[in-house]
Amino acid sequence: MNITNCKKNILMIATGGTIACCHSEAGLTPLLSSEELLQYVPDAAKFCQVETIQAFNIDSTNMQPHHWLTIARLIEEHYWDYDGFVICHGTDTMAYTAAALSYLVQNTRKPIVITGAQKPIDMEITDAKTNLLDSLLFACCGKAHGVNIVFDGKVIAGTRGKKERTKSYNAFSSINFPYIAIIQDSHILFYLDDKDRITGDLRFFRSMNASVGLMKLIPSADAGLLDYMAGHYDGVIIESFGVGGLPSYEGGDFHHAIEHWTSLGKAVVMTTQVTNEGSNMSVYEVGKKIKQEFGLLEAYDMTLEAAVTKLMWILGQTKAPDEIRRLFYQTVNRDILWMQ
Repeated sequence: MNITNCKKNILMIATGGTIACCHSEAGLTPLLSSEELLQYVPDAAKFCQVETIQAFNIDSTNMQPHHWLTIARLIEEHYWDYDGFVICHGTDTMAYTAAALSYLVQNTRKPIVITGAQKPIDMEITDAKTNLLDSLLFACCGKAHGVNIVFDGKVIAGTRGKKERTKSYNAFSSINFPYIAIIQDSHILFYLDDKDRITGDLRFFRSMNASVGLMKLIPSADAGLLDYMAGHYDGVIIESFGVGGLPSYEGGDFHHAIEHWTSLGKAVVMTTQVTNEGSNMSVYEVGKKIKQEFGLLEAYDMTLEAAVTKLMWILGQTKAPDEIRRLFYQTVNRDILWMQ
């Protein structure tokens, strides 16, 4: 689809990241402003009018939930003034931000696009200019909606993106879900064209609970870490092996640790360390038994980034176990589709 004749009003929100970096004695540092970034894509003026906001200018390693709330607040404040939004962001935590915004801004008929680059935009050879121009183009498209990552010519649902390469331009993949569209030579080819199926009301959320911990299992992992985390977090996500389960070492330490968590009424989510195809704790005894006994939540085909930010969003709304379960298994922006 060629939309170069479409003139839309776009708000570009800059947050820092590699795309805005310049060389310094300390290494690459985000220094370019939102206005300076826009100057590197003059062709955008052919199809849209862009205004810019500098939300902050940080390395995305330093991104935290309060930054996500700031971005969501800026979108809410300016939502009715623009046709679409483009967020320039560092790649390292981009998937977390895209997922978080999917929960903070729901049922948006307008596109919210997150993009960035593997190399700074002021370099002679860089992916930044193409990614930014593609993102502005997609934000102008009448078929576009929801929160998506645009990177290396691919459009990825905000809850399905994962950074899988540290240096290559094709850094992001869509996990357990097809690409929404591809962009090439100012043309957009949609694989999923479903804007007319949005039925819910536009909703903005203004709270998240950052008290969510992650435990990645390794052979001989100490269940005492879970006991320690119970005193410091309101929810925990356990990255297990394969389709999912917990070790049943002599002494039953993990059983006791999970019992401790659930007795406190705190959320426990099981997921898998394997990137593709998701979890299914019902397959093996090490998973099925403990899930049935304690009613653990399971991420199934969700990405880790979606599971983390969804739990933060949910715990920002409620602490009631039944409501936590209902919201966790409620599909938001394509985040969870396969459930046993």
